[in-house]
Formats: sequence, structure tokens, C-alpha cells
Amino acid sequence: MNNIFEITYTDEILERIENLNMNSQPKWGKMDVSQMLAHCSSFQDIAMGYSLPPRGWLGILVGRFAKNIFYNDKPLAHNMSTISSILITSKKDFEIEREELKQKIITFQKNGPNACTSHPHPFFGNLTPEQWGKGIYKHLDHHLKQFGV
Repeated sequence: MNNIFEITYTDEILERIENLNMNSQPKWGKMDVSQMLAHCSSFQDIAMGYSLPPRGWLGILVGRFAKNIFYNDKPLAHNMSTISSILITSKKDFEIEREELKQKIITFQKNGPNACTSHPHPFFGNLTPEQWGKGIYKHLDHHLKQFGV
């Protein structure tokens, strides 16, 4: 499984983000490209410990049994539910969101696994830095494929 902490995969993700434009259309889902970038940026905030959303009751009950879907080799399902606090519905500026996401990815990669949050993922619960690294790559890959890059 690809891991965002490996520079090769960080560079690949950053290049794919550069290939987006404000007219990129989703193959599935309701978010436009700017909202998707803001969503991914908000997810980075969780992994970096800048945002600490509470665990929901469903995650507490079943999250630990399902958490390998976050970091295994199987693609994420289209239209999968998301953490409510990072569901973006407001209008966003494409260039600002793209640059902010790129900078967060670069910072996350440079800070390395030891800087990952120890706060539990809102659904899956406790994750190791390696699981976060794989999950972040998988999440970004999912949304970039959503927009054809």
C-alpha cells in the first residue's frame, strides 16, 4: 500500500493535484472540485491533530472492526459517508484550496510519522502513524480519481 510519508507518493499526489483545474468535474459525488480540495484539507487537519472531531457512536461500536478499509489496498467505495465536520457544502475558492491542501500535504510528509495525531480517527479509532500515512494516501487517491486525475 502506498504511504504519503514516502516522498515518491507525496510527489505523485502533488502532481495530480496540479492537474486539476477549476472546471474539473466529478465522476461521482456531490462536491465540486473546490469543495473536494477543502474536504481533503480538513481531513489533513485531523491527521495532523489540528482538528479533533469526537467519535460517533457507530464508530465506537464498529469502527475498530472496519478500520483496515482505511489503509488496505482496496479502493474506497464511491459515495461513502464522511465525517460530518468535514463535509463541505459552501462555495470555496479553487486556487486557495488547492494551495492550502498542497502545503498541508508537504508539511505532513516533512514532519513524518512521529508528528501524526494520537487522537483517534472519528470513525476508525486509534491508528498508528503507518496506518495514517497509508490512509491519507488512499483518501487523496480516492478523491483525485473522483475528478479524473
